[in-house]
Amino acid sequence: MKEEIIIAGFGGQGVLSMGKILAYAALMEGKEVTWMPAYGPEQRGGTANVTVIVSSDPISSPILSTYDTAIILNQPSLEKFEPKVKPGGTLIYDGYGINNPPTRTDINVYEINAMDAAAEMNLIKTFNMIVLGGLLHIHPIVGIESVLKALRKTLPERHHKLIPQNEEAIRKGMEIIKIKNS
Repeated sequence: MKEEIIIAGFGGQGVLSMGKILAYAALMEGKEVTWMPAYGPEQRGGTANVTVIVSSDPISSPILSTYDTAIILNQPSLEKFEPKVKPGGTLIYDGYGINNPPTRTDINVYEINAMDAAAEMNLIKTFNMIVLGGLLHIHPIVGIESVLKALRKTLPERHHKLIPQNEEAIRKGMEIIKIKNS
């Protein structure tokens, strides 16, 4: 098993933390992992992306030019990374930040209305966990228990009281993701 993932959006959307939590969860399950963040000079509001590779075998290089899965949270990222999803791969996007939805027909495209769900739940800061839940529903790369352990490891202790809300958000994401084509 090997999954090469790009998560891309604006800084402040939790892109880097989503990748970090996924990477920690995979490490806790004994998998091989790389986590490679990239962001512009403005962490909040600038573009940000992170490449995560999860594999059962050693990973030869963390640098990728194509991806099995792309999680896209804004229009500039869609324009940049949609062409780089491997044929037969997966693209997950939140409709909130997208004006022109994905058009490829040789990949599986899923929409997750994570921003709307986070607003309805009154938990805007769990937006990225809703998206992560959608990914885990489509590709159960790691278990939810591992993700919750990773949250405990990556969140400052003063925020541990928010872990139940993050779990609720992950489960919500698993429920609301829907395929747009196949």
